Amino acid sequence: MGRICASCGRDLPRTSYTSNQYVKGEGISRCATCVHGHHSDTYPRGGATQSSSSGRYNRSNQAKFTQDALEYPFASGAFRWVAQGQYNRGDRAGQACVAKWFKTGGVFSADYFTLDIKAVDKALEIVNRFNDLSLIDKKVMINVPEVWTFQELPGGEDGRDDSDWVGQKCLQEPFIQNYEKFNSNTGWTDDNDGWPEVMQALSHFSYHVSGGMYVLCDLQGGIYQTEVVLSDPVILSRTREFGVTDLGADGISSFFSAHVCNDFCRPHWTRPANPTRYFRPVPGTTMLRRDVTTDYSRPAASGRY
Repeated sequence: MGRICASCGRDLPRTSYTSNQYVKGEGISRCATCVHGHHSDTYPRGGATQSSSSGRYNRSNQAKFTQDALEYPFASGAFRWVAQGQYNRGDRAGQACVAKWFKTGGVFSADYFTLDIKAVDKALEIVNRFNDLSLIDKKVMINVPEVWTFQELPGGEDGRDDSDWVGQKCLQEPFIQNYEKFNSNTGWTDDNDGWPEVMQALSHFSYHVSGGMYVLCDLQGGIYQTEVVLSDPVILSRTREFGVTDLGADGISSFFSAHVCNDFCRPHWTRPANPTRYFRPVPGTTMLRRDVTTDYSRPAASGRY
């Protein structure tokens, strides 16, 4: 299936390892859970604290999905399917939600999502500080996913078997309307005015506020009356600690080689000296597997999450 973790002995996919660990090779690589600690030990349920002012949380503990919604997902990302359902218990009862699960094989352990939770937690830290600047009169929010488990599915009267779903893990979060992409992890950006400019400024600010260690990018989501809600952010880090979409120092350099400051950027915000382009700026999310770079394009019709 993947690679045996040298610490816990589990057979895990490439996405469960940071790039630095994966390149160490079979018998040496340690999964993200063993390196960083299980997210339930490190963070409260759902990642960052629910009191975080920039987080948009499930605030529910149950949702329902039709068999058709799961068999025919309405969207997909680089390696996950996305189905729309509805919360039926908790504060969001009656509201739309989404479940995301891996395209290849059933996942029965929450450990597979450790790096997703870790990236969202870091993104929330950055966005909270960005919102504190009050550069705009609206807020930037981030969907905070939780790892949920599929139970029985409805519609058993039609004879369809749900045994392939029961027990599988997925990421669960609120549905986002009017989905669009603002920038990518290789430096591509929507060149329209307004929110795309704000998102570019947010990416620039993330580098400045982290002392040049991180860039928050691949920003995508929906624009609402009082806020923009983002989902599935990418963190570029100098140590490549956030999985296959983290393009490392070369990704940070590539991002700034294409970045042009706008009215929302501040002159004192730091940026790399003489940035170089290592990746072709593309709208899709670029994933790095060992020494191979693969561009996964996300067309408008299916480019969500």
